[in-house]
Amino acid sequence: MTATPAERRVTRASAVPDVPAFDTAGLDAPVREALAELLLTMADDEFVLGFWDSEWTGIAPMLEEDVAFSSLAQDELGHARVLYEMLAQLTGGDADAIAFGRPVDGYRHCRLLDHPRTDWAFSVARRWLYDTADAVRLGALRRSSFAPLAEVVAKIRREETYHLMHMDVWLRRLAGGGEEPRRRLEDALAKLWPDALSPFAPLAGEHALLEAGILGQPMAELAERHLAQATATLAGLGIALAGGRVTGSPPSTVDGRDRAVPAESFRWLWNEFTMVHRSEEGATW
Repeated sequence: MTATPAERRVTRASAVPDVPAFDTAGLDAPVREALAELLLTMADDEFVLGFWDSEWTGIAPMLEEDVAFSSLAQDELGHARVLYEMLAQLTGGDADAIAFGRPVDGYRHCRLLDHPRTDWAFSVARRWLYDTADAVRLGALRRSSFAPLAEVVAKIRREETYHLMHMDVWLRRLAGGGEEPRRRLEDALAKLWPDALSPFAPLAGEHALLEAGILGQPMAELAERHLAQATATLAGLGIALAGGRVTGSPPSTVDGRDRAVPAESFRWLWNEFTMVHRSEEGATW
């Protein structure tokens, strides 16, 4: 039995939001705009990563990892939902429309997440690079002066801690797993390395976030911390990337979220995750 549009609206409206109502009266226009940009970039990162990793459902290397990686993907989509709901409250928009209703060039995820999933070593390398970066970014928001964001970050950090532990185990497993697993891991890291700092691409309103105490440190400082931590971990595994075997540009935050020309891999993913939303224009899900 198919629900009518009116019934769907009632069902959606009666769902309990993940983010309680909050007061934004104390935020001036520049801070509000900067906070909206921060929330959108973070939400898009989690959203796109969640959909990429969900592509492994049913085909992961082993049954236990099939379940585990699907759970990680689901967590990321849940985090995205919370951030989109917060953004919707801040801007007066709709979380579903923000998540699924934008054109392909309207997403602000970092370049690290533009690559297709390819093989297992590549997905492990990307998740590890992203999760280590995300841990640094979340750490800079845990004492945010905007209490609703600090509360959401506290909940997300608890789950992300386990994500990073899981991916660190896989990183070490592939690094020490023999010639082919290590080669695949090193090749993946070499390809991803130029985009490793893209989660810290400068935000247009970053100075407003810093002055308001919403963001604890500049993105450039967070990028330096992430780079030092990541290179130290990789060096401990005998993998030299910073100034080493990588061909092309070193890691950079420049244009890390530029979407003038969307990557073909993301264009494919966008078609996948917006398919249902685009199938019935104007419907409420």
